[in-house]
Amino acid sequence: MDTIASLQSKKAAPGRAGSSSLQLPTLAIEASLTSRAYEILREAIAEMPIYDGSNDDIRLDERALAERLGISRTPVRAALLRLENEGVVQTIPRRGIYVVRKTKAEIIEVILASAALEGMAARLAAERATEAEIEDLLARFPAFRPGQIPDHGTPISEYSAVNVEFHQAIVDLAHSELFSSHLSRLRIHMRAIRQATIGDSDRRVHSALDHAEIVAALCDRDADRAEALVRRHAVGLAEHVRDNVSYLR
Repeated sequence: MDTIASLQSKKAAPGRAGSSSLQLPTLAIEASLTSRAYEILREAIAEMPIYDGSNDDIRLDERALAERLGISRTPVRAALLRLENEGVVQTIPRRGIYVVRKTKAEIIEVILASAALEGMAARLAAERATEAEIEDLLARFPAFRPGQIPDHGTPISEYSAVNVEFHQAIVDLAHSELFSSHLSRLRIHMRAIRQATIGDSDRRVHSALDHAEIVAALCDRDADRAEALVRRHAVGLAEHVRDNVSYLR
């Protein structure tokens, strides 16, 4: 995990008035460290196998995190508070801070909410993405080119990473900060459940075929079809979780 480089403030030059006389370096450093710690911790939690079938709670140690990041506990505590406000972690009195693991019913709600948002993001992508961006999408995900035969030989871990990246790419093509911010709040649990289920039965094959259809709709600038396909794709995941993921409570 990356460490956060220490920041050094310069001594303010003498002056009678103006910004040079303000003593703000501590606030600037603290805000920067908190923001960086938040980003690193959020990404690290997103990479964790939250829904791997284990019932073990995932506890975070504030002191250990600060030591690994090479910073004081204050910005780490602030970063964890921000993550708690987003529903990523939870503080349990007299026990500690734990990564939130949602129930099956809650996960299905997350997937359905994401289906609505991602579907609309796909509609916007079909309308707003430039030709160069569509070409870049085809270049980044050659396995999802329309008419492409799914590659069954790709290791599941590699396909899982590509799957997550593809979904984020569609959101990025929407060029909407509003949709990106709302989906960001669902991202960790969506990413975790996608990674946990992509190897179930023939989901990978269906996933690749769905992606190819979505790409074709984007290439055709068919906003209605792009939205419907992305929504159907996500709803299919919700149905799979409902019917097949027995290890979630």
